[in-house]
Amino acid sequence: MAMNLLDSVKSVFTSDIIGKASSLLGESEGGVTKALAAGVPSILTGIISNAGSDGGTNVLNLAKQAAGSGILDNLGGLFSGGSSTSSLLSTGSNMLSGLLGNKVGGLSSLISNFSGVKQSSISSILSALAPIALGFVGKQALSNNLSSGGLLSWLNGQKASIASAVPAGLNLSGLLDGAAAKVSNTVREVTEPAKSTKWLWPLLLAIVAIALLWYLMRGCNKEAATGVTTDTAAVTPSSPEPVVNAPVARESFKVKLPDGSELDAYKGGIEDQLVAFLNDANSKPGKDLWFDFDDLNFKTGTAEIVPESQKQLNNIVAILKAYPKAKIKIGGYTDKTGDEANNKKLSQARAAAVKSALETAGVGKQVVGAEGYGSEFAKIEAEAPDSDRITDRRVSVSVREK
Repeated sequence: MAMNLLDSVKSVFTSDIIGKASSLLGESEGGVTKALAAGVPSILTGIISNAGSDGGTNVLNLAKQAAGSGILDNLGGLFSGGSSTSSLLSTGSNMLSGLLGNKVGGLSSLISNFSGVKQSSISSILSALAPIALGFVGKQALSNNLSSGGLLSWLNGQKASIASAVPAGLNLSGLLDGAAAKVSNTVREVTEPAKSTKWLWPLLLAIVAIALLWYLMRGCNKEAATGVTTDTAAVTPSSPEPVVNAPVARESFKVKLPDGSELDAYKGGIEDQLVAFLNDANSKPGKDLWFDFDDLNFKTGTAEIVPESQKQLNNIVAILKAYPKAKIKIGGYTDKTGDEANNKKLSQARAAAVKSALETAGVGKQVVGAEGYGSEFAKIEAEAPDSDRITDRRVSVSVREK
């Protein structure tokens, strides 16, 4: 039976291993589990990306080294502490750098913010994952006498399952040299209709176009009759427009600040992530890492912040006051629907509105800029349901200094 790389690596991390890792790193088992759910497909995506960059030569060499080290024969001692663990993490750190280069820090920060686990702990988890994943790759290469080209071909066959394992909300695009985008393309190819049914698409598109034209003409006639102009951005112009699709069930959480005060927030929310980032001595500020507001809304089609969002804005103010050296930038984003020029204008206005609110609250000197990006970084297609596109409509914070 052919090896499934994803399943092989995941099978290593039993409840016993997760418990040992939790104890050794001083993290909750839930946090370690979530970090592994993000880390495993991320490392495998990095392996595929690296192999694609040079035809598989570097990955083949690293994989043979990992397989020859005997790591797969001593998995019971993983995270048990002592010299064996230190040796594994040291070797793994070198292999990780050989795979991802200067992307290691960015990936660690991304997974740390996603899982709520300290970045230093994430670095250890990734350093353990790298030699294990490469060990399985090396085992496949050695048992089948694969050349670098043969290994690359086998890895390409693993893309679809790896892509499906990347957790929603973990954006690897651009971080691992475009690997995430390549994997996503594979999924689209797998799900593409068979050639025998492709003739249906023009017919279906024609039917949809006719129905849409009828609907628009009906709406225009109704508008002319009533004299009412509707906001094309939403059905109910006066209602708040969610910027971020918050989880259905969120866990209330107290975020503790350096002065001992606590903020009422949600576990994994922007306050939780920001404070964890600012407290982590190993975290590195930069333009590639953004934290999304999860309780910030605007009136539809405007940059007017609804009153219910004031609580989260107040929390951000409190965090900036607690970390006076921190400097942030505000970013505004829209989905792919509508005119791009208008999207950019609206996203800029919303970012500026948040910046203005923070300035009014007395922390303006810590806000170094506000920029609207429109739909430039939107991931969801315009034709997708609004419940999916809502994730692209957001306002975010990037730490530039701390």
